[in-house]
Amino acid sequence: MDVVSSLWEQVSATSPPLPLWLLVLTAALAAALVLSPTLWQRARHSVTIAHEGAHGLAALVTGRRLAGIRLHSDTSGVTVSAGRPTGPGMVLTAAAGYTGPALFGLGAAALLAAGFAIGLLWALLLLLALLLVQIRNWYGLWSVLVTGTLVFAATWWLPAVGQSAFAAGVTWFLLLAAPKTVLELQAKRRSGTARDSDADQLARLTGLPGIVWVAVFLLVDGGALLLGGWWLLRDTAPL
Repeated sequence: MDVVSSLWEQVSATSPPLPLWLLVLTAALAAALVLSPTLWQRARHSVTIAHEGAHGLAALVTGRRLAGIRLHSDTSGVTVSAGRPTGPGMVLTAAAGYTGPALFGLGAAALLAAGFAIGLLWALLLLLALLLVQIRNWYGLWSVLVTGTLVFAATWWLPAVGQSAFAAGVTWFLLLAAPKTVLELQAKRRSGTARDSDADQLARLTGLPGIVWVAVFLLVDGGALLLGGWWLLRDTAPL
Protein backbone atom coordinates (compact mmCIF):
# COMPACT_ATOMS: atom_id res chain seq x y z
CA MET A 1 0.00 0.00 0.00
CA ASP A 2 2.90 2.33 0.73
CA VAL A 3 4.22 1.79 -2.79
CA VAL A 4 0.79 2.47 -4.33
CA SER A 5 0.37 5.57 -2.15
CA SER A 6 3.80 6.85 -3.11
CA LEU A 7 3.15 6.23 -6.81
CA TRP A 8 -0.23 8.01 -6.63
CA GLU A 9 1.37 10.99 -4.90
CA GLN A 10 3.91 11.19 -7.72
CA VAL A 11 1.31 10.83 -10.48
CA SER A 12 -1.09 13.35 -8.97
CA ALA A 13 1.58 15.91 -8.04
CA THR A 14 1.24 19.31 -9.68
CA SER A 15 4.06 21.12 -11.43
CA PRO A 16 4.57 24.88 -11.69
CA PRO A 17 3.95 26.47 -15.11
CA LEU A 18 6.87 26.47 -17.51
CA PRO A 19 8.44 29.83 -18.34
CA LEU A 20 7.30 31.26 -21.65
CA TRP A 21 10.71 30.88 -23.31
CA LEU A 22 10.82 27.15 -22.52
CA LEU A 23 7.27 26.59 -23.67
CA VAL A 24 8.02 28.39 -26.93
CA LEU A 25 11.18 26.31 -27.32
CA THR A 26 9.23 23.07 -26.96
CA ALA A 27 6.76 24.33 -29.56
CA ALA A 28 9.62 25.19 -31.93
CA LEU A 29 11.17 21.74 -31.51
CA ALA A 30 7.81 20.09 -32.14
CA ALA A 31 7.31 22.26 -35.23
CA ALA A 32 10.76 21.21 -36.49
CA LEU A 33 9.74 17.54 -36.21
CA VAL A 34 6.58 18.24 -38.19
CA LEU A 35 8.04 20.56 -40.85
CA SER A 36 11.38 18.87 -41.55
CA PRO A 37 10.86 16.15 -44.20
CA THR A 38 13.68 14.03 -42.77
CA LEU A 39 12.56 14.28 -39.15
CA TRP A 40 8.90 13.90 -40.09
CA GLN A 41 9.52 10.50 -41.69
CA ARG A 42 10.52 9.14 -38.29
CA ALA A 43 8.29 11.24 -36.05
CA ARG A 44 5.18 10.35 -38.07
CA HIS A 45 5.24 6.84 -36.60
CA SER A 46 4.15 8.39 -33.29
CA VAL A 47 1.17 10.00 -35.01
CA THR A 48 0.24 6.65 -36.54
CA ILE A 49 0.23 5.13 -33.05
CA ALA A 50 -2.17 7.86 -31.90
CA HIS A 51 -4.25 7.53 -35.09
CA GLU A 52 -4.75 3.78 -34.82
CA GLY A 53 -5.14 3.98 -31.05
CA ALA A 54 -7.98 6.46 -31.57
CA HIS A 55 -9.67 4.06 -34.02
CA GLY A 56 -9.38 1.30 -31.43
CA LEU A 57 -10.65 3.43 -28.55
CA ALA A 58 -13.63 4.64 -30.59
CA ALA A 59 -14.44 1.06 -31.56
CA LEU A 60 -14.50 -0.03 -27.92
CA VAL A 61 -16.50 2.98 -26.75
CA THR A 62 -19.16 2.39 -29.41
CA GLY A 63 -19.53 -1.27 -28.50
CA ARG A 64 -17.56 -2.82 -31.34
CA ARG A 65 -15.12 -5.67 -30.71
CA LEU A 66 -11.50 -4.73 -31.32
CA ALA A 67 -9.76 -7.52 -33.24
CA GLY A 68 -6.26 -6.04 -33.45
CA ILE A 69 -4.03 -3.22 -34.66
CA ARG A 70 -1.13 -3.32 -37.09
CA LEU A 71 1.50 -0.62 -37.59
CA HIS A 72 3.70 -0.65 -40.68
CA SER A 73 7.16 0.71 -41.45
CA ASP A 74 5.75 3.09 -44.11
CA THR A 75 3.86 4.89 -41.27
CA SER A 76 0.53 3.37 -42.31
CA GLY A 77 -1.59 1.27 -39.99
CA VAL A 78 -4.74 -0.84 -39.84
CA THR A 79 -7.25 -1.26 -37.03
CA VAL A 80 -9.68 -4.15 -37.34
CA SER A 81 -12.91 -4.23 -35.36
CA ALA A 82 -15.98 -6.42 -35.55
CA GLY A 83 -19.57 -5.28 -35.41
CA ARG A 84 -22.19 -3.72 -37.63
CA PRO A 85 -20.58 -2.60 -40.94
CA THR A 86 -22.74 0.54 -40.92
CA GLY A 87 -24.33 2.85 -38.39
CA PRO A 88 -23.11 5.46 -35.88
CA GLY A 89 -20.55 3.15 -34.25
CA MET A 90 -18.78 2.50 -37.54
CA VAL A 91 -18.94 6.19 -38.49
CA LEU A 92 -17.41 7.30 -35.17
CA THR A 93 -14.73 4.62 -35.40
CA ALA A 94 -13.74 5.69 -38.92
CA ALA A 95 -13.82 9.39 -38.02
CA ALA A 96 -11.62 8.95 -34.94
CA GLY A 97 -8.35 8.32 -36.78
CA TYR A 98 -7.58 11.76 -38.20
CA THR A 99 -9.14 13.61 -35.27
CA GLY A 100 -7.76 11.40 -32.51
CA PRO A 101 -4.18 12.77 -32.32
CA ALA A 102 -5.50 16.34 -32.08
CA LEU A 103 -8.02 15.41 -29.40
CA PHE A 104 -5.33 13.53 -27.48
CA GLY A 105 -3.21 16.68 -27.78
CA LEU A 106 -6.10 18.82 -26.54
CA GLY A 107 -6.58 16.54 -23.54
CA ALA A 108 -2.84 16.70 -22.86
CA ALA A 109 -2.95 20.50 -23.04
CA ALA A 110 -5.79 20.52 -20.49
CA LEU A 111 -3.74 18.36 -18.10
CA LEU A 112 -0.68 20.56 -18.54
CA ALA A 113 -2.68 23.72 -18.02
CA ALA A 114 -3.93 22.21 -14.74
CA GLY A 115 -0.34 21.45 -13.71
CA PHE A 116 -0.45 17.66 -14.13
CA ALA A 117 2.62 17.19 -16.34
CA ILE A 118 3.77 14.06 -14.50
CA GLY A 119 0.25 12.65 -14.54
CA LEU A 120 0.14 13.24 -18.29
CA LEU A 121 3.31 11.20 -18.83
CA TRP A 122 1.95 8.32 -16.75
CA ALA A 123 -1.34 8.52 -18.66
CA LEU A 124 0.61 8.20 -21.92
CA LEU A 125 2.40 5.13 -20.53
CA LEU A 126 -0.92 3.57 -19.55
CA LEU A 127 -2.44 4.20 -22.99
CA LEU A 128 0.63 2.74 -24.71
CA ALA A 129 0.48 -0.34 -22.46
CA LEU A 130 -3.21 -0.84 -23.32
CA LEU A 131 -2.42 -0.40 -27.01
CA LEU A 132 0.45 -2.89 -26.81
CA VAL A 133 -1.83 -5.84 -26.06
CA GLN A 134 -3.80 -5.10 -29.25
CA ILE A 135 -0.80 -5.01 -31.58
CA ARG A 136 -0.74 -7.90 -34.05
CA ASN A 137 2.56 -7.50 -35.93
CA TRP A 138 6.24 -7.30 -35.01
CA TYR A 139 6.88 -3.82 -36.40
CA GLY A 140 3.93 -2.46 -34.47
CA LEU A 141 5.19 -4.12 -31.30
CA TRP A 142 8.63 -2.59 -31.82
CA SER A 143 7.19 0.86 -32.59
CA VAL A 144 5.03 0.98 -29.46
CA LEU A 145 7.80 -0.41 -27.23
CA VAL A 146 10.30 2.21 -28.45
CA THR A 147 7.78 5.00 -27.91
CA GLY A 148 6.88 3.68 -24.47
CA THR A 149 10.54 3.37 -23.51
CA LEU A 150 11.16 7.00 -24.47
CA VAL A 151 8.19 8.21 -22.40
CA PHE A 152 9.21 6.00 -19.46
CA ALA A 153 12.76 7.32 -19.56
CA ALA A 154 11.48 10.90 -19.45
CA THR A 155 9.12 10.01 -16.59
CA TRP A 156 11.71 8.17 -14.53
CA TRP A 157 14.96 10.06 -15.04
CA LEU A 158 14.26 13.66 -16.00
CA PRO A 159 13.98 16.32 -13.29
CA ALA A 160 10.59 17.97 -12.73
CA VAL A 161 11.22 20.81 -15.19
CA GLY A 162 12.50 18.34 -17.76
CA GLN A 163 9.38 16.21 -17.38
CA SER A 164 7.15 19.25 -17.87
CA ALA A 165 9.14 20.33 -20.92
CA PHE A 166 8.97 16.83 -22.42
CA ALA A 167 5.21 16.66 -21.77
CA ALA A 168 4.77 20.07 -23.41
CA GLY A 169 6.81 18.94 -26.42
CA VAL A 170 4.65 15.84 -26.85
CA THR A 171 1.51 17.96 -26.57
CA TRP A 172 2.69 20.51 -29.13
CA PHE A 173 3.72 17.69 -31.46
CA LEU A 174 0.29 16.05 -31.39
CA LEU A 175 -1.47 19.37 -31.91
CA LEU A 176 0.78 20.41 -34.81
CA ALA A 177 1.10 17.01 -36.47
CA ALA A 178 -2.62 16.24 -36.68
CA PRO A 179 -3.50 18.88 -39.33
CA LYS A 180 -0.46 17.92 -41.41
CA THR A 181 -1.62 14.31 -41.67
CA VAL A 182 -4.98 15.55 -42.99
CA LEU A 183 -3.22 17.65 -45.64
CA GLU A 184 -1.18 14.59 -46.60
CA LEU A 185 -4.40 12.58 -46.81
CA GLN A 186 -5.95 15.05 -49.24
CA ALA A 187 -2.79 15.14 -51.35
CA LYS A 188 -2.95 11.35 -51.69
CA ARG A 189 -6.66 11.49 -52.49
CA ARG A 190 -6.02 14.02 -55.26
CA SER A 191 -3.32 11.80 -56.75
CA GLY A 192 -5.62 8.77 -56.59
CA THR A 193 -3.42 6.79 -54.18
CA ALA A 194 -5.82 6.77 -51.22
CA ARG A 195 -9.06 5.46 -52.62
CA ASP A 196 -9.89 3.55 -49.43
CA SER A 197 -8.91 6.29 -46.97
CA ASP A 198 -10.88 7.06 -43.82
CA ALA A 199 -12.53 9.98 -45.61
CA ASP A 200 -13.64 7.77 -48.49
CA GLN A 201 -14.91 5.07 -46.13
CA LEU A 202 -16.93 7.75 -44.35
CA ALA A 203 -18.26 8.96 -47.69
CA ARG A 204 -19.60 5.47 -48.39
CA LEU A 205 -21.04 5.18 -44.89
CA THR A 206 -22.78 8.56 -44.80
CA GLY A 207 -23.28 9.68 -48.39
CA LEU A 208 -21.31 12.89 -47.75
CA PRO A 209 -18.41 13.49 -50.18
CA GLY A 210 -14.94 12.57 -48.94
CA ILE A 211 -13.78 16.18 -49.24
CA VAL A 212 -16.43 17.14 -46.67
CA TRP A 213 -14.90 14.69 -44.21
CA VAL A 214 -11.43 16.05 -44.95
CA ALA A 215 -12.79 19.50 -44.08
CA VAL A 216 -14.28 18.12 -40.86
CA PHE A 217 -10.92 16.60 -39.94
CA LEU A 218 -9.18 19.92 -40.57
CA LEU A 219 -11.81 21.85 -38.62
CA VAL A 220 -11.44 19.59 -35.56
CA ASP A 221 -7.65 19.49 -35.73
CA GLY A 222 -7.31 23.22 -36.32
CA GLY A 223 -9.72 24.00 -33.49
CA ALA A 224 -7.80 21.69 -31.14
CA LEU A 225 -4.53 23.40 -32.08
CA LEU A 226 -5.92 26.88 -31.39
CA LEU A 227 -7.64 25.94 -28.14
CA GLY A 228 -4.82 23.75 -26.89
CA GLY A 229 -2.21 26.36 -27.74
CA TRP A 230 -4.21 28.97 -25.88
CA TRP A 231 -4.47 26.75 -22.82
CA LEU A 232 -0.72 26.12 -22.86
CA LEU A 233 0.25 29.78 -23.27
CA ARG A 234 -2.41 31.26 -21.00
CA ASP A 235 -0.74 30.67 -17.63
CA THR A 236 2.96 30.63 -18.38
CA ALA A 237 5.45 31.52 -15.67
CA PRO A 238 7.34 34.83 -15.80
CA LEU A 239 10.57 34.88 -17.77
